[in-house]
Amino acid sequence: MSEMKGKTIIVTGAGMGLGLAAAKELAAQGANLTLVDYNEMSLEEAKKEINNSFPDVKILAVVADVSKEDAVKNYVDETVKSFGRIDGLYNNAGIEGKQAGMTEYDVSVFKKVIDINLMGVYYGMRYVIPVMQKQKYGRIVNVASVGGIRGVLNQIPYVASKHAVSGMTKNAALEYGRFGINTNAVAPGAILTPMVAEAFRQVNPADPKAAETEYAQRNPVKRLGLPQEVAKVVAFLLSEDASYVNGQTIAIDGGESNVYGNV
Repeated sequence: MSEMKGKTIIVTGAGMGLGLAAAKELAAQGANLTLVDYNEMSLEEAKKEINNSFPDVKILAVVADVSKEDAVKNYVDETVKSFGRIDGLYNNAGIEGKQAGMTEYDVSVFKKVIDINLMGVYYGMRYVIPVMQKQKYGRIVNVASVGGIRGVLNQIPYVASKHAVSGMTKNAALEYGRFGINTNAVAPGAILTPMVAEAFRQVNPADPKAAETEYAQRNPVKRLGLPQEVAKVVAFLLSEDASYVNGQTIAIDGGESNVYGNV
């Protein structure tokens, strides 16, 4: 496939999970990539893995903490310097935080979740959008979550940050659609990533697999999702095929967000 051939896409949180899966899908479609992650070792491993599978794809790897504005500006500047343009941004980097009730939640952890999940996404748009305005073209996909369209027990800062991401997505679509920039969000449910695996370990340290199995039974399709299932939707939203999709938050959760009264 070569739907993305010649396009330059930034993927944050690219070292593992949803970011790595999307990077692989975009590389398979011919896109050149800027891979961004705070973990240098994971980032280099991801770059090597993609290069081995898709040797013709040009890859820039940038170590960055997305909660730091200067670091975000740098990965945008480095991308323009290397590729001359930015066609797409997959604003994926994020953390869950910890499992705790609202009134017991550690405030320092709360602030960290907001800094990464909310401010990191905002900084990405803040510095990528001016580049896209000059081009009169761009595609942005932010990562919200089903926690951005409904409540999730014991995850107050995660839910707050992801609802905010969905709201910022709508505003960006309203403000910049006239410049040929489409902004959408994906709202993954429980996808089998390292972050979700850690959540199940917190729920049931003795048997996290049992917690996973129990959770999956609440889903209409009776299973958890796979990273590549999210990656396919992300690639679509970053492509020309999504030219009239703007300001949407698309759930990728097997239908679970439609379930009523499941607590």
